Amino acid sequence: MKVLHGVLWKSRHLSVRLAKPKADPIAKKRKKEEETEQGEAKRPAPSKASAEEPLSKQIADVVTPLWNVPYEEQLAKKKQECEQVLQKLTKEIGNNNRALVPWLFMQKQKYNKLCCPVEGVKASPLQTEYRNKCEFLIGIGVNQEDKTVGCRLGKYKGGTCAVVEPFDTIHIPAIAKKVVKAFQDYIRSTPYSVYSPETYEGHWKQLTVRTSRNGHIMAIVYFNPQKLSKEELADLKSSLTKYFTEGTGKSSGVTSLYFVEEGQRKSPNLEDLPLEHVAGDKYIYEELLGLKFRISPHAFFQVNTQAAEVLYTAIGEWAQLSPESTVLDICCGTGTIGISLAKKVKKVIGIELCQEAVQDAKVNAQINELNNIEFHCGKAEDIVPSLINILAPQNLITIVDPPRAGLHSKVILAIRRAEHLKKLIYVSCNPRAAMNNFVDLCRAPSNRVKGASFRPVKAMAVDLFPQTRHCELLIFFERVDYANGSSAEATPDAAQVPAAGFDSACVDGTDPPNSDGSQATSVRVDPALEEREST
Repeated sequence: MKVLHGVLWKSRHLSVRLAKPKADPIAKKRKKEEETEQGEAKRPAPSKASAEEPLSKQIADVVTPLWNVPYEEQLAKKKQECEQVLQKLTKEIGNNNRALVPWLFMQKQKYNKLCCPVEGVKASPLQTEYRNKCEFLIGIGVNQEDKTVGCRLGKYKGGTCAVVEPFDTIHIPAIAKKVVKAFQDYIRSTPYSVYSPETYEGHWKQLTVRTSRNGHIMAIVYFNPQKLSKEELADLKSSLTKYFTEGTGKSSGVTSLYFVEEGQRKSPNLEDLPLEHVAGDKYIYEELLGLKFRISPHAFFQVNTQAAEVLYTAIGEWAQLSPESTVLDICCGTGTIGISLAKKVKKVIGIELCQEAVQDAKVNAQINELNNIEFHCGKAEDIVPSLINILAPQNLITIVDPPRAGLHSKVILAIRRAEHLKKLIYVSCNPRAAMNNFVDLCRAPSNRVKGASFRPVKAMAVDLFPQTRHCELLIFFERVDYANGSSAEATPDAAQVPAAGFDSACVDGTDPPNSDGSQATSVRVDPALEEREST
């Protein structure tokens, strides 16, 4: 600091000072509570009416915030949320692609100011105990119970690490709760403490439980070894294995047991941690739409199996598949979507970054005796361009089902450049986070974004997460058909829209576009598309 302070840089002197670190949320809350306790020592005790709510209600409000809302009302709320997402997309399309403004104007008139129709929210067949994968944290209980396995009552940045047992939650199946109880009893019998995110001390960190309708149960234990010797770790693993295979924990029904030594992470992804299989089968198996799927510890599989069947059926109906169709499945995970469609099409090509998931996908294709599927492991932005050259443009449908944060912008740019891809179904579990993807698909071509833009044709939601505010949103995008391949070519019908009194404030709050034929009048509306949208 002393060396840099006062140094001349680009005709200006640098000034360096020691930055004050932001207070740790836990330490800050503890100090505030101590001050409050000292201040309230002289005050009378609070009345019973101000006592805290039961822990069961507190944790239900955190993990299942809609638990006390009637299910039909939950679906109505989710439809409203999807409509708000489409309202934002409508505005963004108007701001970022002036050539689509005439089309947008007509869409808004048809669909209550939205860029495309919303075909409702499909209900989950199962509204309680539906989760087939649950991740439980290990920490100190609200009443200072040591080694509690369950759900955190708040976020670390909110000043709390307290963990509440999950036994009163309604979205976690009873078989998973049974594993939690058995595991909690076990770790309380060991001399090892829970890991503290505040001090970075301690050992027990997390328990993940995966279940299937076949009765298979996988348990994955995350443990920070700290400075334990290899012999001590080996004894612990042996003890854990014996407990679940021969001891009291056997009644929990665990069929697959893994142990993960999670020390200083080299990657933020749990998938990158080394897994050690310590007991039982290496995999669990699930059946979906009459097909069988192998699931590895870290492989992605929709958390609500019965609702996933509803989701994949809807995708198949939307895709309008034929025996000549080719499906490009981006972020395919264990291949569930592509495999569920494979018997209806000529070929399925899956792309997935997680190598473990790709191995599962290949095995799943073999288990179901499908030989028209191939899977590629790697980044979609690297694989898509090379695949496009060998794929026939006719009857090609692209399906993307990315993680919560959406696709990397490079993937979207690769899809835009690949003009063979005319139809795309985007499956999003967090539409607000994926908004940038939606906008980049629809924005006007530029130096950064090559290739003709897409436009949303229709949307639908499927409730994979009852009792929460979340759902899966499907949006069907089609490539814009520019007249004669050029955005500069106008058509009479499109040109008449601004002249007929276009209300641009309905789109983006800006002034009406010029009707000189250079931008807003460039798109030819596909009559077939209009006919399908009006039905």
